[in-house]
Amino acid sequence: MPDTPSIVELLERLLVVEAENRRLAEENQRQAADIRRLVEENAELRRRLGQNPRNSDRPPSSEGLAKPTPKSLRGKSGRKPGGQPGHEGRTLRQVDRPDVVIRHEPEACSSCGDSLVDAIETGVIRRQVVEIPPMRAQVTEHQLVTRQCACGQRVTGVGPAAVDAPVQYGPRLTAIIVYLMLPSSARRSASLTRSRTCSGCRSVRAPSRP
Repeated sequence: MPDTPSIVELLERLLVVEAENRRLAEENQRQAADIRRLVEENAELRRRLGQNPRNSDRPPSSEGLAKPTPKSLRGKSGRKPGGQPGHEGRTLRQVDRPDVVIRHEPEACSSCGDSLVDAIETGVIRRQVVEIPPMRAQVTEHQLVTRQCACGQRVTGVGPAAVDAPVQYGPRLTAIIVYLMLPSSARRSASLTRSRTCSGCRSVRAPSRP
């Protein structure tokens, strides 16, 4: 079973990772410059393609068989933009049985100052917050048990192939560490991709509990 890496080995690995991060950052800057150049060239080409005899000095013969984009013949409906009456909404909805209920009681009357400890309850305003519970690291110990046969042979159990050190990180925690070690530009790109993927979360209803 391999030994746990020493501090020196970990520092050497960190230096290698930092050098790779700097190389990736420089490469990202070069790619960003190329993208800006391509965007400018694309804008210029679109500008040229959008020219016609009506908005430039080109002769009418240069338009060929191209015709102006026809205008919509659809008349005004008279309805306001947005969801119409009777249309089922897509906003968050409260659940019937929340996981945690925190009651906020008034202590004293705002008019006379008397205590409201034993006063009659006349109503409750319900406001719910949908949140993910805080995460904590879960440590799983794999114990390789050794037993001795009647013949005298000792046999040790075989654990998972990926678990080969006294202490190590799991695959999910390793992925988080690698993400945090990425250059800031790479993290922004990953965050942008994730935000686009989860852009529909705002329109998802909170599920009702059975």
